[in-house]
Amino acid sequence: MNSLEQAEDLKAFERRLTEYVSCLQPATGRWRMILIVVSVCTATGAWNWLIDPDTQKVSFFSSLWNHPFFTISCVTLIALFFAGIHKRVVAPSIIAARCRTVLAEYNMSCDDTGKLILKPRPNPHSKTFA
Repeated sequence: MNSLEQAEDLKAFERRLTEYVSCLQPATGRWRMILIVVSVCTATGAWNWLIDPDTQKVSFFSSLWNHPFFTISCVTLIALFFAGIHKRVVAPSIIAARCRTVLAEYNMSCDDTGKLILKPRPNPHSKTFA
């Protein structure tokens, strides 16, 4: 391949990578909002559950039954984590990190938006021997 074809391939790869990362951003924002809302609901419910004087007097399951807001929000939060919300929230970062790993072999990298970063070639004549 000549250098013009290589440059075109790099540009196409960069376009596709930035397109893919930018397509993940809206979904990532929604998942972050869902996680924040459910976390705040769980924290608020936990606070109310802990400051309730009846919580110490009844059994654990009875106290959960007496606080359905906390119970439902806590179960929802646990279900979200089992469904992989922690991966969906950081999906663009995961993709960028994996691309950096692959691109490092070609003396390249990329930023969090998918833009390629060309690193200078190492100079084989400047090696120091110890």
